[in-house]
Amino acid sequence: MPPIGRQGSDSSVQSVDRAITVLQVLARRGPSTVTELSGEVGLHKSTTFRLLSTLEARGIVEQEESRGRYHLGYGIVQLAAGATRRYDLSVISRGVCQTLAAEVGETVNIVIRDDDAVISIDQVIGSSTITTVNWVGQRSPIHATSAGRVFLASMTTDERDEVLAGPLERFTDYTLTDRAELDAQLTLTSDRGWAFTRDEHELGLSAVAAPIRTLDGSVVAAVSVSGPTFRITDPHEIAGLVKSAAATISERNGYPKPM
Repeated sequence: MPPIGRQGSDSSVQSVDRAITVLQVLARRGPSTVTELSGEVGLHKSTTFRLLSTLEARGIVEQEESRGRYHLGYGIVQLAAGATRRYDLSVISRGVCQTLAAEVGETVNIVIRDDDAVISIDQVIGSSTITTVNWVGQRSPIHATSAGRVFLASMTTDERDEVLAGPLERFTDYTLTDRAELDAQLTLTSDRGWAFTRDEHELGLSAVAAPIRTLDGSVVAAVSVSGPTFRITDPHEIAGLVKSAAATISERNGYPKPM
């Protein structure tokens, strides 16, 4: 077999990326035709058909004879069986968080929601001399933390009303307790893709967070960078890095990579 040149290698990688995207779409929407899939992934029908034919030959997808639709095959089950049963979001995000902590020099946390609060499930300490406390296992208020606002921004109005029912607790003089002001911040969070809090949960502590998504696009966690307010003076300086880290973790968690 002749050696594959750079162009051929790049083409092969692109084909693999496209095939994975097709599989993610099938997992999300269920049985679909070639036309539906090609429209969803933005590929020509002939290209989509060739990808499906290859995947079908390996048992990864199957075609319904009566309707011509494709669905995930038993080969996917076999692949899934090879994955560790101890799958954990903190495991797949660890390397990304270590890189992010090295880049920004601050503490990085993976945070999940717990009703009207958030809990850190993993933490990587940055290189700076002054660091924040160990937040792993601690519950924090959803309305006064950057990670909490990531979750609030992803909710429907009804869901948000239920979570924020009743008076909002004030932790410092800077905690947003006015619902209208908080809603304005959540709209901003949704628009730009990241949240920021300064001195709201604890005096002298600021944080930036971005959403981690799963296959269907729902927010299942957040990655946050926190540190002393005197160091995080302009959140825009690290927001891009935080968003990029969240996007990488989301892809590892099954969220489709933008074409």
